[in-house]
Amino acid sequence: MKLKAPRGTNDILPPVSLQWQYIEDLTKKILHNYNYHEIRTPIFEYTELFQRGIGEVTDIVEKEMYSFTDKGGRGITLRPEGTASVVRSFMENKVYGQAQPTKYYYLGPMFRYERPQAGRFRQFHQLGIEAFGSNDPALDAEVIALGLNILKKLGLNNLEVYLNSIGCPECRVKYIDKLKAYLLKYEDELCSDCQRRLQRNPFRILDCKIDNEIIKEAPIITDYLCEECNQHFNMVKKYLDSIEVKYIVEPTLVRGLDYYTNTAFEVKYTGLGAQDTIFGGGRYNGLAEEIGDKAIPGIGFAIGLERILLTIERQGIKLPIEESLDLFITTIGEKAKEAAFGYIYKLREVGLKVEMDYLGRSVKGQMKSADRMNATYTIIIGDNELDNGVATIRNMKSGEELEIKLIEMTEKMQSMV
Repeated sequence: MKLKAPRGTNDILPPVSLQWQYIEDLTKKILHNYNYHEIRTPIFEYTELFQRGIGEVTDIVEKEMYSFTDKGGRGITLRPEGTASVVRSFMENKVYGQAQPTKYYYLGPMFRYERPQAGRFRQFHQLGIEAFGSNDPALDAEVIALGLNILKKLGLNNLEVYLNSIGCPECRVKYIDKLKAYLLKYEDELCSDCQRRLQRNPFRILDCKIDNEIIKEAPIITDYLCEECNQHFNMVKKYLDSIEVKYIVEPTLVRGLDYYTNTAFEVKYTGLGAQDTIFGGGRYNGLAEEIGDKAIPGIGFAIGLERILLTIERQGIKLPIEESLDLFITTIGEKAKEAAFGYIYKLREVGLKVEMDYLGRSVKGQMKSADRMNATYTIIIGDNELDNGVATIRNMKSGEELEIKLIEMTEKMQSMV
């Protein structure tokens, strides 16, 4: 039996990996402008972190986590999302004692046991941001604008922003009572998961994709916001209006994680089909206290890199990526190859991208390799060139040729590239 990658995972090979690198590099530049700094957390954590942080009555914790017991008998889980780990790190390292707000970003693989489909995998990659230490609604609007800025810089269009406030724990109590009373009338019609959630956490039913018709007529959370939460939501909308970010208020938007409070949002592209959310996030003012016993406000989002690439493909966008060599050195004979090896070492040391043949190809075969690698310049070195100390560099695009001294090759190439 031939070994294959596990179902729901992918090898990312060139030239696709170049697209990933382009997206990552562009994103990091934008994040730098917003004063975000990279954080790197473990790929696995204690299972309790996600149970407490994400919520036990969620699809992620109940059905999708990759969990196991290690040799020490401890429950370990491959991270299904990034926020809980970042909050844990923020609290464990007492970063809250420093000047606030703290702005982090992370980039890496996440793991969920889901049915693989377009844009959804069991190992997937997220770019996430988290901002701690401020409850200012301007920060909520900034976070949404930042995510949109990344997508727009990549050339994506026809995006829709969905916005909601799911209130605070205090004003949510009254709403959940009303929601539960409404849902009890349809208990027998709910799916089995929602029938169970009706008693344990009816708020999670709003995230169900099966009972849409029932949910559509349910009471809406924004009618039950307390004065403080309502004012916060209005200010978020006001800030978004001020920078001309268009949005749709969607009262049933609650996201799939229990830690969210107040602002919740998603950005979608309908051309993706059922999995149409490119990124989503929200405020989670109670999560730090749940994990580390200190009330620290926070807000963030996560963007799926696979979803970005799928959207780029669906919208027919060509990223400005061109893989090429500065110079390909073609050699004739072993003596010339040995000399070329030294030249290449020096050229690479000064930052030039240079290649040579390692398969003993003919001159014609080597020139084909140079063309295939999109070399800007080529140079042929054989016994005559070594004896005379000169060789001819050819511009592969224009056809222009220039004779140079071999001892001056590094300086000449630096000036030409």
